[in-house]
Amino acid sequence: MRFVDEVKITCISGEGGKGCASFRREKFIPYGGPDGGDGGRGGDVILVASERCNTLDHLRGRRVYKAKPGEPGQGQNKNGRKGAFLEVMVPVGTIVMDIESEVQLADLSKVDQRVVLCKGGTGGKGNIHFKTANMRTPTNAGPGGPADEKYVRLELKLIADVGLLGFPNAGKSTLISAVSNARPRVADYPFTTLVPNLGVVSRGWEGSFVIADIPGLVQGASQGVGLGHRFLRHVERCSFFLHLVSVAPWGEPVEDPVERWQMINKELADFSPELAERPQILALTKIDLVDPELLAETIAAFKAQGIEPMLISSVTNKGLKELMDDCWLRVQALHEPEDEDA
Repeated sequence: MRFVDEVKITCISGEGGKGCASFRREKFIPYGGPDGGDGGRGGDVILVASERCNTLDHLRGRRVYKAKPGEPGQGQNKNGRKGAFLEVMVPVGTIVMDIESEVQLADLSKVDQRVVLCKGGTGGKGNIHFKTANMRTPTNAGPGGPADEKYVRLELKLIADVGLLGFPNAGKSTLISAVSNARPRVADYPFTTLVPNLGVVSRGWEGSFVIADIPGLVQGASQGVGLGHRFLRHVERCSFFLHLVSVAPWGEPVEDPVERWQMINKELADFSPELAERPQILALTKIDLVDPELLAETIAAFKAQGIEPMLISSVTNKGLKELMDDCWLRVQALHEPEDEDA
C-alpha cells in the first residue's frame, strides 16, 4: 500500500423520504380520514478514525461517498425506513478541511473517534399531520429534506511521541530500524526515505512509545524545496524531536555539522515558530566512521552553542540504549500532567 497523506473527496448524505398522502379505505368506515406516514430520515456520512488503516490510499479510487436516502412514507400510518448511514474509515490523525471555505471541520486524533460530516435529510411529514378542524382531508404531504453535500480535503498528520529530524542520509532510517519494529529502506544515498515511517519502541513491562521517521529536510523546505516540504506537517503532532546530525563530512550538502543543525532549526521556525520552541534531543550519528580527534572537535563546537550532544552509532548499537532511555524519560514527563488530570 502506498503512503498517501492527502485526498479530496465529496461526501453526500441521503435525502429524506417523502411523506405519504393517503386516506383510510376500509369497509364500513366511510370517512376514515388521512393516514399517510412520514418519510424516513436520510443516512449520515460518518468519518471514523480507525487503527486498521495508516494511510489515505484506500480512498483514492473513489471520489464520491453518498449515504442511502430515506424511504417514502406509506398508507396506514406506516413511516418510511431510515436510510443507511455510510461510515468512511480514516487513519488516526486525519484532519478534515472544507475546500471552499478552508475551514477545519474535524480533527480525528483519537482511536474510534466518530464525526458526522454530512447529516441526512429529514423525512417529510405525512398528510395526517396536516389535518385540521377546517381541513379534514388534506391531500398534501411534506417533501423529504435535502441532502447535505461537502467537498473536503483529508490531510493525514502522523501522531508520534518522538519525531526524527535531520538532513537526508543523517541516519534516521538506520536508527528507527535498530530501535523499533519499523523496517524502512536503508541505503547509502540521500533521499532513501520517501514517505514517513512509524515505529514502536518497546520498553518491556514499562510500556512503549512511537517514533516517526520523517523524510530528510533540505534548506528551503519550508518554501517547498526538496522532498521534505510536504511532510513538514507530520512533525506538528510529535511531542518532541530527536535531531540527528551526522559527523561524517562526506556526502553532506554542508560540511559543518553545527551549520546543518542550525539550518534544520531555521526551516522549522520558518514553517511554524511553535515547532522551533519544541524540546529537542541532539544526537551525533555515525561516530564509528570518524577519528576521535574530529569527533572531539564537533562535540566542542556544539558545546560552544550550549548544546550537550549524545553520541550514537546505529550500526554498532553504541549509545542507542542511553538515547532511548532519555527519550522514554521525556515521554513519561510529558504524559504526567495528562495522567494527573485523569
